[in-house]
Amino acid sequence: MEPEPDTKDWTWTLDRRCEQCGFAAGEVAVADVPQRAFVAAEEWVAILRSHPAVASRPEPAVWSPLEYGAHVRDVYRLFDQRLVSILGEDEPTFANWDQDETARTEHYGEQDPEVVADELEAAALTFVDRLRGVRPDQQHRTGTRSNGSQFTVTTLSQYFLHDVVHHLWDVTGQTDGAASLELG
Repeated sequence: MEPEPDTKDWTWTLDRRCEQCGFAAGEVAVADVPQRAFVAAEEWVAILRSHPAVASRPEPAVWSPLEYGAHVRDVYRLFDQRLVSILGEDEPTFANWDQDETARTEHYGEQDPEVVADELEAAALTFVDRLRGVRPDQQHRTGTRSNGSQFTVTTLSQYFLHDVVHHLWDVTGQTDGAASLELG
């Protein structure tokens, strides 16, 4: 049994707190996004390297921590590509990404958790560095998703952050996990 495809438009999370994970993406200051994205990635790396049942689905129709981790790795990669597009092109349109199809074709549940952890960490560092390099005059540059949703650099980064934090909640149940994590 496979999880039901997620066809919801989650852009509403930019306007109000997510009722599931507790994250209020639109309230995160853009200056805080890179650090929170880094901390969330470190939490994901820890899950992938130490979760006792990383490859086991808690229910047949719910992704395993490994599957969520592979998805989150790809989210960091995808949003980095989208950020590059917004910064380098005038009003780009992003290609559609079918996350469920990607999970199937890339066999998320069969990947090596250590490799996924390494790749997630590398993708996060690339994206976080790029976010840190965004100048204030670039924050309002825009790009449009294939369904017509328009993002600025600011809202794209906030929307991204909700995705990775929400999936931490999916796996750990920890509400707004990246807000409470501290770097050592």
